[in-house]
Amino acid sequence: MGVELLPVQGIPDIQTGDDLVAIIGDALAPLGLEDGDILTSAHKIFSKAEGQVVALGGITPSAEALDYAEKLKKDPRKVEVILRESTRVVRTFKHPHQNEGVMICQHRLGFISANAAVDESNTGADETVILLPKDPDASARRLRDGLEARYGVRLGVVITDTFGRPWRLGQVNVAIGLAGVPATVHEGGQNDAYGRELAVTEPAFADEIATASGLVVGKAAQTPVVRFRGLKWQSSSDKAADILRPSKENVF
Repeated sequence: MGVELLPVQGIPDIQTGDDLVAIIGDALAPLGLEDGDILTSAHKIFSKAEGQVVALGGITPSAEALDYAEKLKKDPRKVEVILRESTRVVRTFKHPHQNEGVMICQHRLGFISANAAVDESNTGADETVILLPKDPDASARRLRDGLEARYGVRLGVVITDTFGRPWRLGQVNVAIGLAGVPATVHEGGQNDAYGRELAVTEPAFADEIATASGLVVGKAAQTPVVRFRGLKWQSSSDKAADILRPSKENVF
């Protein structure tokens, strides 16, 4: 099976209120879409279109934010935004050689990541931070439904963000919003290449796609959308939260 990953050119800087179905649909016109194609997109274009950009000048830090900011050498206004986006702070740390520390938080959507995914890069303006979409699954569905109606094909959409990983250095893209794409694929009961039955094999299909998209998308490339072609998949009603491990299974 051959798989094609193609970054979509021609997507402009996104502003609040922009119609992403029209913008991405137009950018896809020279490439076309076929039945079974999957699109990935960095979440920031959705966050911008949906007004999920916060001006730090309007933020008043709480006492808790001031305390974390002092310990971690972080902007207390940014810390306040992080706390508002979080249901809990899992852990904080600051390496001696770093300018500022990191807050590992559980986001209101359930994801555990650095700084509750609050980010200062590619926001479009100084003194601002960008948040995750309020409902990334709904954002993915709106794009999927609009493009399916325009092009008359079956599509999947994966919205991504960049997360670090426990026990491994570096960051990779992961799925934070899904439309049509299965979160995982259950292969238990199938046989391996030698005829042995698989017991617990469950590839993280959505995350595999999200991570692969990072190979052709860069922070400065301005190509947030990638078209995947050649994947075999079954339509699903899975949500991105379905890929989260239940807390009762957390052995650490």
